[in-house]
Amino acid sequence: MLILVAQGTEPTEHWRRPLPPQGSVILGRASGAWPVPWEPFLSRRHAELQVQGSAVCLRRLPQARNPVFHRGAEVEEAVLEVGDSFVIGRTLFTLEADSEKPGEAADPLPVQSRTITVQELEAVPFRDAPRRLDVLRRLPEVIRSAADEREGLARLVDLLLAGIRSAEAAAIVTTEAVLFWDRRRSGEGRFLPSRRLIRQALREQRQTVLHLWPPAGSASSSSPPSPSAPAASAAAYTLHESFDWAFCTPLRQESGPERGLYVAGRFATAAGTPLPWHEQQLHEDIKFAELVADIYGALRQVQQLQERQGLFRRFFSPAVLELLGSRAAGEALEPREADVTVLFCDLRGFSRTVEAAEGNLLPALQRVSAALGIMTQAILRHGGVVADFLGDAALGFWGWPTPQPARMRDAALAALDIHGELTAKSQDEGHILHGFCAGIGIASGRAVAGGIGTAEQVKVTVFGPPVNLAARLQDLTRLLRVPILLDEATATALRQGSESGSLLRVRRLARLIPAGLTRPLTVAELLPAGPLAPLSDSDITTYEQALDAFLAGHWDEAYRLLHRIPPDDRGKDLLMEIILQHNRKPPASWSGAIPILHKS
Repeated sequence: MLILVAQGTEPTEHWRRPLPPQGSVILGRASGAWPVPWEPFLSRRHAELQVQGSAVCLRRLPQARNPVFHRGAEVEEAVLEVGDSFVIGRTLFTLEADSEKPGEAADPLPVQSRTITVQELEAVPFRDAPRRLDVLRRLPEVIRSAADEREGLARLVDLLLAGIRSAEAAAIVTTEAVLFWDRRRSGEGRFLPSRRLIRQALREQRQTVLHLWPPAGSASSSSPPSPSAPAASAAAYTLHESFDWAFCTPLRQESGPERGLYVAGRFATAAGTPLPWHEQQLHEDIKFAELVADIYGALRQVQQLQERQGLFRRFFSPAVLELLGSRAAGEALEPREADVTVLFCDLRGFSRTVEAAEGNLLPALQRVSAALGIMTQAILRHGGVVADFLGDAALGFWGWPTPQPARMRDAALAALDIHGELTAKSQDEGHILHGFCAGIGIASGRAVAGGIGTAEQVKVTVFGPPVNLAARLQDLTRLLRVPILLDEATATALRQGSESGSLLRVRRLARLIPAGLTRPLTVAELLPAGPLAPLSDSDITTYEQALDAFLAGHWDEAYRLLHRIPPDDRGKDLLMEIILQHNRKPPASWSGAIPILHKS
C-alpha cells in the first residue's frame, strides 16, 4: 500500500493518507479533494496523484496558482518513487510504502496489563468535554464523506489523534494486520503496535485492554512491576518505541475480522507524578475511544443498511422494500406458493452485436446493461420484483410477497413501457441502443416465490409453470412477429378488467401447439391504447373475426377479413402464410391449432 504523508512546519501540521490502487486523488481545497488545512498556498484543485504500479504520477493542474517543486526544481509533472518528495508552499509531501503486517519482534511483558470495564468508565468525567464533543461531532462526516474504506480509516485515525491529546500514535488494527496508522510527529519511524495487546483486546477479553508502565522515577504504583519482568521491557514493549502506555479498544461491527482502535503515547507530565493521576488521564482517553468505537460501529451499521437497501432498490419495488424492512422480513422471504404473473423479456440482436464486437466486448456490455436497466426500471415502477438476469434477458414477477389484485395489469403496463422505450431508443441513431428491440412474454398462474436456492446461496426468485410459459411466449414473439405475447389467463383477465381499457388492449392472435407440448395454447397480443396505437378497436375486432373463421376451417372468409387489416400489421402474417401455403383450404386433419415443429 502506498501512503502520502503531508508535513507542515509545525509538528501538529501532519497527516497520512493511503493512495487508492486505482483512479486518482486531487490535492486542494475544493469539495472532494484532499485538503491540507494549514497550507495557505494550496489552490482549490492544485495537483493530481495517480498510482501506477509501485510509482505515482504527479501532475500540477492548470488552475493551480502556486508552483510544485520536485527535487529542487519547479515541475508540471513528475513520477514519484517510494521515498520521493514534492513541495507545495511550505508543506512537504512524501511517498511511503506501508506494510499491513504487525511487527515481528517479540512482545516483552508489560509492567501492567489491565482490562478496562464499562462500569469503571461510567463514573469518569471529561475535564475537557467541549473539545471532545466537538471531535465526536465530526465522526458522522468522517464516515459519510470518505471516498472508500481506506480513506475512512485514515480519517478515523486523524480523529483519534485530535481527541486524545496525550496520544503519540494511533492505528486501526486486526489480529493479523495494521489497516492504517499515523503518528503525531513525522520522521520518528514506523509505528508497530503490539500483537499481544491486540490479541488480548480483540480475541481474549473482547473489551479494552490497557498496557501501562510508570515513567522513570515514578514514586508509586498501584500495581508494582513483576519481579520476573525484564528491566528493559517497558521501553521495548510497543516495539521500537518509548511509550509509557498503549491500549486497544474493539470496534463494534456485525461481521468480518475483529477490528480495534489502537492508541499509544507518553505521559505529558514530568517523571515522578503519582500514577493514580495518570490513570485518571488514561481513563478519560479510554472512555473517549470507547465512545468513538460505539458511535462508529452504530454509524457503520446504518451505512451498511443503507447500502443494502440501495442494492435492494434495484430488485424490489417500494412496497416490497417496506415489508422486507419490517419485523416480518424473515417470514416474508420464506418460499411459498402464490398466484403470480411473470414477465420474461429478451433483447433482440444482442448475439450479433457480441459476435461483431469480438475483442472489444466492453461497449457491448454497456449496451446490454442499458437495456437491462430499462427493463428493471419498468418492472419496479409498476410494483414488480426483479427475479433474475439471464444474459441479455430479465425476469420479473408480481403477486409476492403480498397478493396483488392488479398484478396482470401492472405486468402488462411494465411490458408496454419496456417496448415503448426500447423502440424509441432503437430508432435514435445516436443512442447506445440503436438497432435493438425486445420480445416479451407474460403468463399467470400458481408458482413458488421467495428465497429459493441452496444452503450456500439464496436469491429471491420465482419457480413454476408460469415462468416456463412466459419464456416460451417470449420465444414465440419471433414466429408471430409481435413484441408482446400473453397467455390465455392473463389475456382474459385484462379484457375483463374495467380499469385496463383506457391503458391497454388485447387481441387473440393464434392457437398453437408449440414444439415439445401436446396441448394447444391460445396466445394473445398486448397492444397500447390511444390515438398512436398501431391498430384501432375496429381492426382488432376484424382480426378476431378472421381468427374465428380460421379456427373453424373457413379459410376463404378468414383470408378476406385479413385483407382488411392495415398492411403494416405483422401480427396477421402467420395466418396469411398458412392459408396461402394450403391454397386457402385447411388440411383434412385440421383441428384449429397450428403445429409449431421447431422452437423459435
